[in-house]
Amino acid sequence: MPRRSADGYDLVAIALHWLIAVLILGLLILGFVMTRRSIDPALQFQLFQWHKSFGMLALLLAAVRLVRSLTVARVKPAEGLGALERRSAHVMHYLLLTLAVAVPVAGWMIASVSPLEIPTFAFNLVVITHLPVPKSEAAEAWWTTVHAVLAYSTLALVFLHSAAALYHHYVRHDDVLTRMLGSRHHTVKTSIEEPGP
Repeated sequence: MPRRSADGYDLVAIALHWLIAVLILGLLILGFVMTRRSIDPALQFQLFQWHKSFGMLALLLAAVRLVRSLTVARVKPAEGLGALERRSAHVMHYLLLTLAVAVPVAGWMIASVSPLEIPTFAFNLVVITHLPVPKSEAAEAWWTTVHAVLAYSTLALVFLHSAAALYHHYVRHDDVLTRMLGSRHHTVKTSIEEPGP
């Protein structure tokens, strides 16, 4: 079925984009702080719980963003972009969204496979059920490594993504960045577009 094409992002997409970005950066900082050896054990436990709580929120928002990206109107590339730039932006978009889902899932796996079976108290409101997977110290160590590698890969791509957006804004003077700031929301137009490759 043909997907619509839009000139700019809607308010939901913009809000999800920035909420997920803030959550990712906050989780990376929190993850660094809570794993320091010198931290008080009681404080560390609380930070782990907050990390898992916000990680679950990031997973939910990223999943919604990914589904909307695949089903809602496709945003047209900014004018003046070459074929390689368009393809790179498309790949970066879905790679970041995939990582935004994969990183918290890997974190969920750590809690699920851990022999300690420490429950996840999401914002001290509800307990997040562990995934039905075998528990072992080896599996916990493996998923901890996966979680860390994916998280640092996400950080590297976020910096690259941000640098590209700033380059387009200050050097190319196009609307790549301003569209995600919502400044063109009132001029959004839609038309029928056949699905791309």
